[in-house]
Amino acid sequence: AYLDTAATSQKPKPVLDAINRAYGETYATVHRGVYQRSADMTLAFEAARRRTAKFIGAQENEIVFVRGATEAINLVATCWAGEQLKPGDRILLSTLEHHSNIVPWQMIAEKTGAVIDVVPLTSDQRIDLDAMATMLTPAHKLVALAHVSNVLGSVLDAKRAVALAHSVGAKILLDGCQAVPRMAVDVAELGCDFYVFSGHKLYGPSGIGVLWGRYALLDAMPPYQGGGSMIDKVSFAGTTYAPPPGRFEAGTPHIVGVVGLHAAIDYVESIGLDRIHAHETALVRQAREALSRLNSVRLFGPDDAAGIVSFAVEGVHPHDVATILDEGNVAIRA
Repeated sequence: AYLDTAATSQKPKPVLDAINRAYGETYATVHRGVYQRSADMTLAFEAARRRTAKFIGAQENEIVFVRGATEAINLVATCWAGEQLKPGDRILLSTLEHHSNIVPWQMIAEKTGAVIDVVPLTSDQRIDLDAMATMLTPAHKLVALAHVSNVLGSVLDAKRAVALAHSVGAKILLDGCQAVPRMAVDVAELGCDFYVFSGHKLYGPSGIGVLWGRYALLDAMPPYQGGGSMIDKVSFAGTTYAPPPGRFEAGTPHIVGVVGLHAAIDYVESIGLDRIHAHETALVRQAREALSRLNSVRLFGPDDAAGIVSFAVEGVHPHDVATILDEGNVAIRA
């Protein structure tokens, strides 16, 4: 049994088929060639952008394809926070964040002189939004939180978090890596400013991810990298840059990854996110009930954790638990 989907998912046949076709009979560069094969590949690439936008309730010119959520967060840290923050400004994170939603902010804080504050957890191990409300000040310019925790499966009350951030004038980024595979996400409804996720956790290929940002924010941001595709005109006298999203997609993109992401979104929606969420909820409940009957096992996270069950075995190192389970062909994270 493969039980490490929070780290990376196995790939369904429709995704593998789409990848094989894209690498075989239809492969070509995008946004460059004047020949038909390139034109067709470009149409497929941009169709995937439209599909991704629809999937999260966005506009297609707000969808930036990146290598993964890690790169998406680093892009925002460099191109938005790096331009906006000054000494004394503050960034608000939580203790539940993935390293990819901690380290980029630490790096940019070191460069800009900003200060990082950390929201604690509630007794049932959720991000404490009451504490967040008391911590926020007008000095806070950015809030970055996990929509669903990769460690505990805790689900953030995202609308309230957004409202709190905006109440002091801060922008808010949500890490949606664990949310988009199991629940409907509408960025317009959430009201956030940036939203990021990775394809490989959504049953898609590795090496492809998505940054969504409000167009006005993206349009005010400088390029992340220089190269082909992200330019308008190039000369030694000066270069002008393309508008978003192209401004942030320098070089030849992960064409096949984008096509595979399109197939993954189609696959997930063919099943239905409501059905996926209901099925995972039942599995989590069953697993937690069974583990709770073992005196040596300690459970972590809320009872309604989204798709993730975290536990420890008293007196046994987590790596040993994982190794023993692996001998029975059960794969878990430790």
